[in-house]
Amino acid sequence: MGNSLACYDSNVSGQIIEPKPIDQQWVLAEPVSDVGNQLANAKLEERPAKTLDNGAVYTGQWLGEVREGKGNQQWPDGSAYDGNWQNDKANGRGRFIHDNGDLYDGEWLDGVAHGEGSYKHQDGSTYAGQWVNDKQDGEGIETWGEGVKFEGQFKMGKKHGKGYFVWQDGANYKGEFSGNDRSGTGIYQWADGRRYDGQWKANKMHGKGFFTWRDGRTYEGEYNNDEKEGKGIFKWPDGSVYDGQWKAGKLNGRGTYTSSTGQVREGIWENGQRRHFNSGPPASELTASV
Repeated sequence: MGNSLACYDSNVSGQIIEPKPIDQQWVLAEPVSDVGNQLANAKLEERPAKTLDNGAVYTGQWLGEVREGKGNQQWPDGSAYDGNWQNDKANGRGRFIHDNGDLYDGEWLDGVAHGEGSYKHQDGSTYAGQWVNDKQDGEGIETWGEGVKFEGQFKMGKKHGKGYFVWQDGANYKGEFSGNDRSGTGIYQWADGRRYDGQWKANKMHGKGFFTWRDGRTYEGEYNNDEKEGKGIFKWPDGSVYDGQWKAGKLNGRGTYTSSTGQVREGIWENGQRRHFNSGPPASELTASV
């Protein structure tokens, strides 16, 4: 998971749950020939434990020489599957315990997690939701303890689509994700009351957005890589307004400043400092505390 849950501009993906590939474990080491004819003439029967060529031990039902029905299989490394089988593979409902203690409990299709299921890591993090071909895909919920949670859409094992992420300190994001990143449009609210509603790219504020502070300051305009850049309007609690160009998070270029008394002045700013007003009487130095 890393330390991605601490601040707003870090990756919010959390820990991606990637269960150990297990599809190849379902196949007997010794291939079964002419399975179709065997199944047509066989009857489902319970048999004692059988050790397979790969060292795994299977106990349960068989249809001819094919595992079919209810059964339990344990591998030498300690991993185990208990559930339904069809045509020698896990199919239907079943539980798989990995050798490290991770647990998947849910639906299977031809030896892979597919359908509805839950996955629990040894560290307590969990995923509950939809699976396609052994990967999180569709609607699901991830949790990491201490209130950290994601609820939303997944695609090919990653957060993708719409979702809601909440951090331990109460900060939260509701909006669009792409490949585990905040990308598209969304609203991020910090624990200290700050709020951004706008466009995102690769976990950064990027594009057009509206930012508010608890003390009444607001900014509406363009962002580039998490910083104000381009055209934007900044308003102070006393009613003064700057409407103009920004670069690297600071007033930079041509802009118009309206004082709290309503006086309007056009000027040039550089790196957050006013260089001159184009006309009018002298005015006090304007610097932007943004």
